[in-house]
Amino acid sequence: MSGDRTQKGAVKVRMRYLALLILYALVTLCFHTSALSQASYGERGSDVGIRVFQQVVRSKPLDNVVLSPHGVASVLGMLLPGGYGETRKQIVGALRYKKNGPYRMLKKLHKTLTAKSNQDVVLIANGMFSQAGFPMQKKFVDTNKANVQAESRSMDFSDPQRAADKINAWVTNKTRGHIKSLIKADMLDSALTRLVIINAIYFKGLWKYRFLPENTKMRPFTGGDGNVFKVPMMSQLSLFNIGVATTPQGVKYKVIELPYHGNTTSMLIILPTEEDMPLSHVIPHINTATVQSWRKLMHMRKVHLLFPKFTADVEVDLKDPLSALGITDMFRKDNADFRHLSSEPVYVSTALQKAKIVVNEDGTKAAAATAAVLMARSSPPWVAVDRPFLFLIRHNTTGTILFMGQINQP
Repeated sequence: MSGDRTQKGAVKVRMRYLALLILYALVTLCFHTSALSQASYGERGSDVGIRVFQQVVRSKPLDNVVLSPHGVASVLGMLLPGGYGETRKQIVGALRYKKNGPYRMLKKLHKTLTAKSNQDVVLIANGMFSQAGFPMQKKFVDTNKANVQAESRSMDFSDPQRAADKINAWVTNKTRGHIKSLIKADMLDSALTRLVIINAIYFKGLWKYRFLPENTKMRPFTGGDGNVFKVPMMSQLSLFNIGVATTPQGVKYKVIELPYHGNTTSMLIILPTEEDMPLSHVIPHINTATVQSWRKLMHMRKVHLLFPKFTADVEVDLKDPLSALGITDMFRKDNADFRHLSSEPVYVSTALQKAKIVVNEDGTKAAAATAAVLMARSSPPWVAVDRPFLFLIRHNTTGTILFMGQINQP
């Protein structure tokens, strides 16, 4: 019996690392409204990422936090075909997908986001790097290839540094050089790593209404901690879609849309109306249905907009936020059930997201990469975004939230 236990223990393979890295730099995209009578699959997936974001900022109310909701959903979506029983049920439940297979809609979402018309704006790549000889189920591989065009490559993890370098080279290429170091050698185990799943997102666009550099001036910004400091504040007089919304608790906030060129994606800025109202009174109210409701409240107005150039570089542990949403079994060695992924038992021991965003006069460039390592708003008014704000970058056709962030200090 002791020998059997030892043998079974040796067969236990850890899914050691789930990493989501986002690089968000400045370029631009545009907002195009599309009425949806019910939540699309893009919105359903984004909602789980938004809920993860809400969990994270609850413990970091004065920090800058940047997350890719779509990136979170993508990793879960790639793991889903491998899940079984309660493990699969928890992932499906968090993603709000129907019980009998979301794959047709996942495939449609991926096809829409990666359509030829979007190729200069959004680039998404998925890859699965498996240990040579690791018995992945053919259906798992085929399903991810059909749904999200996931590439499959054989790796040798016995040399963690060499393996990390190869994976990072792939990610760097897919994100056009914006993500250079997603995987670190110490994330890999020479004996136990069996599979690394990567989801990479590259976002690039130019503001539809560009900010002129000569209008950028150093102006005061009141940080989340109450301290006032000078930041380079961009400025322009233009027509913007703007409105005022109210949370169920009566907290009013402005919503301003900064469209990107191309009319497919936009940045939405959320700013409490009362200057001393913290973002924490607004963020719990946000979900994709809330975002949809803003369209009825917003209208085009000519305004002088002041918006800070900003950069945020953030690393977020996703394990606890995902667990708080009910996705628990995949993190437990004795509960995780990925029998449709491999005959070798695997589990997720770590979930991590690294994000960077840079916003300037020209627009926004963004890149995201997610890795799962398996081991065993009279005269135009002035609107000044000069205090903590929330932003979302939304692909409007599908309702997908590509990126979102809380900025307390540009």
